[in-house]
Amino acid sequence: MKLIQSRHGGLLILALVLAVLPLVLPNSFYVDVAIRIALNAVVVIALNLLMGYTGQISLGHAGFYGLGAYSSAALTTHFNWAPMLALATGALATALLAWALARPILKLKGHTLAMATLGLGIIISIVINNEQQWTGGPDGMAVPPFELFGVTVTGETGWYAVAAVMLLLMTWLALNLIDSPVGRALQAIHGSEIAARVAGIDTTQFKVRVFVLSAVVASIAGSVSAHYIGFITPGMAGFFHSIELVTMVVVGGMASVFGSIIGAALLTILPQLLQAFEGWEVVVFGVILMVTMIFLPRGLVPSIALRYKSRRK
Repeated sequence: MKLIQSRHGGLLILALVLAVLPLVLPNSFYVDVAIRIALNAVVVIALNLLMGYTGQISLGHAGFYGLGAYSSAALTTHFNWAPMLALATGALATALLAWALARPILKLKGHTLAMATLGLGIIISIVINNEQQWTGGPDGMAVPPFELFGVTVTGETGWYAVAAVMLLLMTWLALNLIDSPVGRALQAIHGSEIAARVAGIDTTQFKVRVFVLSAVVASIAGSVSAHYIGFITPGMAGFFHSIELVTMVVVGGMASVFGSIIGAALLTILPQLLQAFEGWEVVVFGVILMVTMIFLPRGLVPSIALRYKSRRK
């Protein structure tokens, strides 16, 4: 159990699971779901750094995800850019936008902060819908294949490797960040922003940095997802997708890196199980969020860990 609780032990277990998973999955459908889980988990871990560890609510992160997806799609399709260059350009543009908006937005708190980030996401979605000559509008657009260091990524094995490496890197980054002075500053801000300021922490700078980091990660994941799926629509940047991401954070566990992965897994698999109830996904996600907040306010992983510790005592 100590191995699981340790930072490096948890990362090692994750690496082993990711290595073994493609060997035991029965067919390509399950591999596809595993790839989507990994890509969603990358975004959710970064969002958890903002929400769970820093205490800043964001209901518009799908907008950054969509920016990355459409940047890669538009630059590779209309200007024949290399996919990696398009991905980097989209990430840079997202970073600049997030940095420019972070200071005024993050001055807000509570429901006003949530509404401001929601408005940001809606604006990005509207722009994507209206710029039909570049984005295809509501009909969406095709995305060229993804090339990594001159090699085109094809097949389930190749894409699974890309998604697994991204998830491992994001998990490693988050775990190290949390245990660093920066991570302790973020958690201090979550605990009490006033106390953090009294302790000499520049709360504004730290909030801006984690907001930009989470936005850039969402953009990169959006770019990779766009190339993987091969076709994108404005729904990637829509409100419902933002709610999905937030629900993954809450269900898996606020301020829990591995909880983010569990939350992403559960809520990526869930729509596959609810295909017979098409049109009711929003209701289901709402019910899950409500039940989780009532009975497991800390989320699945932190609540289970807390109960395990209390039983040992």
